[in-house]
Amino acid sequence: MLLVPAVAFSDFILAIHILAVVIAFGATFAYPILFASANRLDPTVLPWLFRTMQRISRTLVNPGLLVVLLAGIYLASDRHQWGNFYVQWGIAAVIVIGAIEGSFMIPREGRMAELAERDLASAAVPAGGQGTGAQRTSARWSQEYNDSFRRLALGATVLDLIVVVTVFIMAARVGA
Repeated sequence: MLLVPAVAFSDFILAIHILAVVIAFGATFAYPILFASANRLDPTVLPWLFRTMQRISRTLVNPGLLVVLLAGIYLASDRHQWGNFYVQWGIAAVIVIGAIEGSFMIPREGRMAELAERDLASAAVPAGGQGTGAQRTSARWSQEYNDSFRRLALGATVLDLIVVVTVFIMAARVGA
């Protein structure tokens, strides 16, 4: 009697592929809410938040991209799908996301932490929220901080849009 596995190996790899996307990018969709709340409630936490964002990029997004790529290569090869648009789009999306993360997002996240610390120090607001309520809410950001934040937010929006479009392209393929 031949035993058949309950789940095909390629289905397991597909699950890994999907989980890698969720784990790598899930937190990035919460950044706008985190930054709006932190800026309103306690701006002194922003340097920490930017450093945390940088760490998430290095420890979740980048390794997650590698898993997404390797699992995607396996699936495209196993299912002989290399000629299909959705596979080409997926490969391009991974390359573009990796390039934007490595050359734009990660360095700017670190720079934003430095700018936030500098601006908080110049406003006499101690890092870590140790100031009075009035000190914490009176932080004024420099033009350099505001310009850098807008560029970082634009980069994050582009990355999130690439992820959303890619999910829709992949979902359309599954539905076909």
